[in-house]
Amino acid sequence: MTILTGAFIIAMSFLTAALSGVFGMAGGLLLKGALALVLPVSATFVVHGMLQLVANAWRAILHRRFVDLKIVGLFAIGSFAAGGVMAYVALEPTKATLYLLMGLVPGLVWLPDGWVKVDASRPGQALFAGFIVTGVNLTAGVAGPLLDVFFVRTALTRHQIVATKAATQVFSHIMKIVVYGAPLLAVGGRGVPPLWVFAFAVPLSMLGTAAGGVVLSRLSDVNFKRYLRLILTVIGLVYLAQAARLYLG
Repeated sequence: MTILTGAFIIAMSFLTAALSGVFGMAGGLLLKGALALVLPVSATFVVHGMLQLVANAWRAILHRRFVDLKIVGLFAIGSFAAGGVMAYVALEPTKATLYLLMGLVPGLVWLPDGWVKVDASRPGQALFAGFIVTGVNLTAGVAGPLLDVFFVRTALTRHQIVATKAATQVFSHIMKIVVYGAPLLAVGGRGVPPLWVFAFAVPLSMLGTAAGGVVLSRLSDVNFKRYLRLILTVIGLVYLAQAARLYLG
C-alpha cells in the first residue's frame, strides 16, 4: 500500500467519525464508499468494521449516560444470530453491486411517516432490528438509515438516539470483522492496510467522534433530522452514479 493511499484512509477515518459523531450515522456510509475506492471488497468490510467499531464504541462511551441498555442487549442477540447465518452464506458482492446497495440504503430516510411502524424501544422489534440491520450490514456494508427507521418512532432525544445507535452498531461491526476477517486471515490478510495505518486512524477516529459530539450539542432536533436526510441523499446519489459507471464500464 502506498503512503498516499494510507493517508487517504487515515484522513477519511477522522472526517467520517466526526460526521457520525454529529448524526449517529452517514459517516459510516461515506467511509465505506471511500474504502471501496482503494481496497478490495472483502477488505473494505474488515477495515470498515474495525474503524467503525472504534468510532461507535468511543461515541457510546462519551455519551454513555444516554445509552438505552435494554435496546442494546436485545439488538446484540439479533446481531449475533445474523452473523451466524451470514457466515454460512458467504456472500461477497462485486464492487458495482456494493455501490448499488450502498446507494439504495439512504432511500429509507424518505419513507413517509407511518409506512413502517417499528419502534426499537419494543423488545421484539429491538431483537428484529439486530438481526435485519446486521444482515444488511454484512451485504451492503452499511445499514445506518435502516437502523434509523427503528428509532424514528421512539421517544428518545437526539442524544439518546446517537448514543444508543452507536452502542448497537458495535455488535454489527464485530460481526463484519468476524465474518469477512476469518477468510482474509487464511490468505494472509490480503488487501488489509498495514498496521501503521490503523495506528494513526484509530486515535483520529476517536478524536473525530469527540469533535462531532461538540457540534451535536449545538444542533436543534429539527435541524438534526433535516441535515441528516440531505447528507444521506447526496451520498446515496453519488453511489448510484458510481454503480452505474462500474456496471456500464
